[in-house]
Amino acid sequence: MTDKPPPGDRIAKVIARAGRASRRDAERLIEAGRVTVNGKLVERAALNVLPTDRIAVDGTPLAEAQEPRLWLYHKPAGLVTTTRDEQGRATIFDKLPEELPRVLSVGRLDLNSEGLLLLTNDGGIKRKLELPSTGWLRRYRVRVNGRPNDDLLKPLRDGLVVDGQRFQPMTVSLDRQQGANAWLTVGLREGKNREIRRAMGDIGLSVNRLIRVSYGPFQLGQLKQGAVEEVRRKVMRDQLGLDGAKSDKPQPKRQRKPRRAP
Repeated sequence: MTDKPPPGDRIAKVIARAGRASRRDAERLIEAGRVTVNGKLVERAALNVLPTDRIAVDGTPLAEAQEPRLWLYHKPAGLVTTTRDEQGRATIFDKLPEELPRVLSVGRLDLNSEGLLLLTNDGGIKRKLELPSTGWLRRYRVRVNGRPNDDLLKPLRDGLVVDGQRFQPMTVSLDRQQGANAWLTVGLREGKNREIRRAMGDIGLSVNRLIRVSYGPFQLGQLKQGAVEEVRRKVMRDQLGLDGAKSDKPQPKRQRKPRRAP
């Protein structure tokens, strides 16, 4: 007979839901002796807590769990998708509107890539959206240097191996030739590191611009560079298969200007 799991949720998960830190950072806070439950210091992250427990970080009571939310963000080129960069480069989090709560990025776009990046305040949603099993198509507009044709693009459609790593078949269409460059639309269901750039390089094409235009059902549309727009709660709930949200009222579609870098 197996023992039943203890009631409640892991404390790191509860801290993350309250928007105080990611799960990993919450575990670090616990290890550093900065978290208490009902006035007692927590010594291990493998602890389940109940809604009635009083949790505090650095002596400050934990806020109530935030309702899951999702935003569309038009990432400009030249920003890295990390909270901190060892090389001191600007990150997307340096440029987001100040009124935005603490958010996590869903996947990444590399330094020189631009376009749609999803942001959420909920670690569970982030993991759900990043799972390969979702099978959501991510579409990109890609400008390459060269004169591609169907024969050249065939390995991308068939799937290829680059530096020992297998890339799944992509959907690729040639939109137009523009002088020495060509515009392609590329779709893929995985998101390996620099996958499109590496795959194009393997067939002799050099990518000089890459814009993500959609991530599953979520579209970049006319969202301006640097702008953020919240996804309506009902749309988010329906697309992600979530339980009923607190409110189905449409959220205003506001395009906020990014704050200036200090």
